[in-house]
Amino acid sequence: MPNYRLTLQYEGTNYHGWQIQPNGVTVQEVVERAVAETVGKAVRVLGCGRTDAGVHAENYVANFTVESDLAPERMLAALNSRLPDDIVVTACDIAPDDFHATLSVRSKVYRYTIATRGVRPVLDRNFVTHCRHALDVEAMRRAAASLVGEHDFASFVTERSPDKDTVRLVRRLDITSSGRYVFIEIEGNGFLYNMVRTIAGCLMAVGRGLRPVGWMKEVLDARDRTRAFETAPARGLTMVRATY
Repeated sequence: MPNYRLTLQYEGTNYHGWQIQPNGVTVQEVVERAVAETVGKAVRVLGCGRTDAGVHAENYVANFTVESDLAPERMLAALNSRLPDDIVVTACDIAPDDFHATLSVRSKVYRYTIATRGVRPVLDRNFVTHCRHALDVEAMRRAAASLVGEHDFASFVTERSPDKDTVRLVRRLDITSSGRYVFIEIEGNGFLYNMVRTIAGCLMAVGRGLRPVGWMKEVLDARDRTRAFETAPARGLTMVRATY
């Protein structure tokens, strides 16, 4: 039975994240419907991870197995003919039988985009967060350095069970700028619920001068969500890629 591997792009504005849930339309639900219409039966599509409501993806990996003789290029075309304008399959191939989009992931990369100063953006409003103030990018970089490595990120998760492991490995955390835009890019072996957006909110607080550089390590060491700054809006966050 072929194991189809998909690479997807989607704008998350109109969706309650990737994973199927009872309170709103999700990307997984829409993709599974397209697969079912293509192969004539219900099929579970596995994704490389959850994304929050309103979060986007550039290279989201998913897979499913089904009895089908459709070649990958025909599967890609068939799915795209059934998907809405804000979701597209950019690649499709046959993966090894043991490939699992969720369990085989080695790391993920997310990017948070901030438009600083000036009036609020319009043309890219669904993909950036507006900050009316200038941000001190160098201060943000120095603060971010304390988060690189393996740490307990309990201070940066907004929802968890008491016994859930909150230790994660952040491989890199880069902050760059271009014109009025500031980009926070983070790569790790996995991320907790709202972890990236909470880190972004804290770094913005440092960039605005609301908190000193050393405050970030204090928040990390506290393992207490109440010590961190507010969670940044979902619209600025994009899942860039997963590596296997």
